[in-house]
Amino acid sequence: MRLEEFWGIGPKTAALLRESIGEPDAIAAIENADIRTLAAAGVPRGRAVRILRRASGTDGIEVLGTGDTRDVYDKLLLVASEYALTNHAADRIRVMTPLSTREAMADRLDRVLAAKAAWIDLGDDDRERVIDAFDAYDDAGGTDSAAVEAALELDAVGLAGEPFDALAGIDSDALEAAKGALGAVQETDGGVVVAEGADDELDALRAERDAAADLNNAAFDIIETVRSDGVRDMDALQAGVIEHIASETGIEPPRVRSAAADDAVDAADFVSQTLRALVDDLETAVAEREETVATELQDRIGEADADVTAAVTAIGDIAVELSLGRFAAAFDLQRPELVDDGVAVRNARNLFLDGDVQPVTYAVGTHGLTDTARSLSPPTGDRVAVLTGANSGGKTTLLETLSQVALLAAMGLPVPADEAEVGQFETIVFHRRHASFNAGVLESTLKSIVPPLTGDGRTLMLVDEFEAITEPGRAADLLNGLVSLTVDQSALGVYVTHLADDLSPLPETARIDGIFAEGLDPELELQVDYQPRFGTVGKSTPEFIVSRLVANATDRAERAGFESLAAAVGEEAVQRTLSDVEWQ
Repeated sequence: MRLEEFWGIGPKTAALLRESIGEPDAIAAIENADIRTLAAAGVPRGRAVRILRRASGTDGIEVLGTGDTRDVYDKLLLVASEYALTNHAADRIRVMTPLSTREAMADRLDRVLAAKAAWIDLGDDDRERVIDAFDAYDDAGGTDSAAVEAALELDAVGLAGEPFDALAGIDSDALEAAKGALGAVQETDGGVVVAEGADDELDALRAERDAAADLNNAAFDIIETVRSDGVRDMDALQAGVIEHIASETGIEPPRVRSAAADDAVDAADFVSQTLRALVDDLETAVAEREETVATELQDRIGEADADVTAAVTAIGDIAVELSLGRFAAAFDLQRPELVDDGVAVRNARNLFLDGDVQPVTYAVGTHGLTDTARSLSPPTGDRVAVLTGANSGGKTTLLETLSQVALLAAMGLPVPADEAEVGQFETIVFHRRHASFNAGVLESTLKSIVPPLTGDGRTLMLVDEFEAITEPGRAADLLNGLVSLTVDQSALGVYVTHLADDLSPLPETARIDGIFAEGLDPELELQVDYQPRFGTVGKSTPEFIVSRLVANATDRAERAGFESLAAAVGEEAVQRTLSDVEWQ
């Protein structure tokens, strides 16, 4: 396979990768979802992510019907990747795509929820041990030795079994025996190298060799030192030199003596020949000992080869699954029921909101969910819901929440709801409110949201305030057309609008829901019940906003202006609101 065969890699990118890391390593990086290697090679990070997503899930990526859908998808994976235990796990999470079959979704759900349970069952101390083990694995660059260390630590905290069966069959004793050897021996172009600390005898020989080499250029200094003790004849000088070399290097005198020159013409020649021979002798001794130690270490590694290979493979996969389980535990994500049709959630939460969030129960399509705790039973069978209500009432947030649930389920991940039923969709169309009356915006919007409805497969439409892109009168006509087209195409849709009163009679399988503002709190903040009321048109209740403006006005003229608005929206209602706030 050539680089150009991958989506998004043209001649320039291919040439860049071949020049920087070579084609085989570039292909390996793509197949292993290694964003960092591609980025380090000069590919912009965002482009690397897109290339890898296409490489791992070309079919699934087509589910993302609009830019807003892709934005939610990107943010979901970014949030999930923040819980990754290794750098490579973060990369693999960022390039996950929707899955194309229910079997694949169900299989990943099984594994992620099992990993979530395993993570929760660990105590705080054991979780820290796992995090530290994977940090050490990353710091070591993901070497085989680091993988073995991590596998042994996971085994120690009880994770070498269900759901991580890949570790269950590994002989921990064999890994323990191989652990030191893996980090101690390395094959290089120059041969096998044994690391310092692996063998005391080899370390001592290397130290002696280096010490002798350091003295190799100090012949005259050695002679001067020996003669300073009063030595003058050649035999005494040679004996003194041998004693001095042994003293300075820590080498046993017999080894120095065996290397002593026997045909030197003078003192300087004796010292030089002796040191050269000594260094050569020690080089030979180091090489022989290194070969012996390397053979012993490689034998130890060979005996545990199958277990080491299994551990290296398992650690990479477990890091991803346990990271996703950690993400699911952090947000209390639950298994969705994968159904043929419909989207229904009970007590759903938006993952992008901080703090306490009011959970919402909602549904469109056929489903079997009820919320008995709150006496809520979303209607079943409606193909389209038209969502109305107050500004800042959470309508857009509800659309985004439904898109999060649908996308997470499509990727085989648990969802932020106590219960959920999610159908399979070939396309998810999420469209945010884009305030513009530019004709080009209207055209581009229609071109992005209508084709998925008319194509093959089932579509989920989540469209926010369509009227913001054209004049209200014509927007109502267009929205009527979209609702009817959604029903006709057996798609599902939730459309947010302020134009419910302007819509023509909706199809039989469409309904109108409403979100209501309930008043102002003592700090004059708008109080909203974010739970939609089914089959009811929501009210924008402008008197609450005007009441806040009247109460906050400090300038007399400004207050008078807001009071004139109060008369327009209903002075009695404004006064009642202000009175309610005062008594709270």
